[in-house]
Amino acid sequence: MVIDSPAKADRDRLNLVFAALSDPIRRGMLEQLAAGETSISRLAEPYDVSQPAISKHMRVLERAGLISRTKQGREHRIRVNTAPIEQARGWIGVYARLWKEQFDAVDEYLKIRRKRKGHNT
Repeated sequence: MVIDSPAKADRDRLNLVFAALSDPIRRGMLEQLAAGETSISRLAEPYDVSQPAISKHMRVLERAGLISRTKQGREHRIRVNTAPIEQARGWIGVYARLWKEQFDAVDEYLKIRRKRKGHNT
């Protein structure tokens, strides 16, 4: 299997997505957003962290393109953007297929070796 190397911009975007997803608070926020658009204060409720920390999490998610923000009056409304997650899923899928093919090839090789040694396992 030949894998095309993604363009630098795509690699950079994937790096931002995986970095954003590496934090449990940010993953939790994305899980909350799966239920629909909400306010920053609602996203922050379950977490015992400072407002500056919440703001930093929001910036990381925005930089990765995982969320978008609109302002309604004084309230910022946040919603999830699925395109970066789909891109990451596609990248993982390519390598999952490659790894599966490699493991299947090793398994087949071991079966042949066992048969040759008379271990019909």
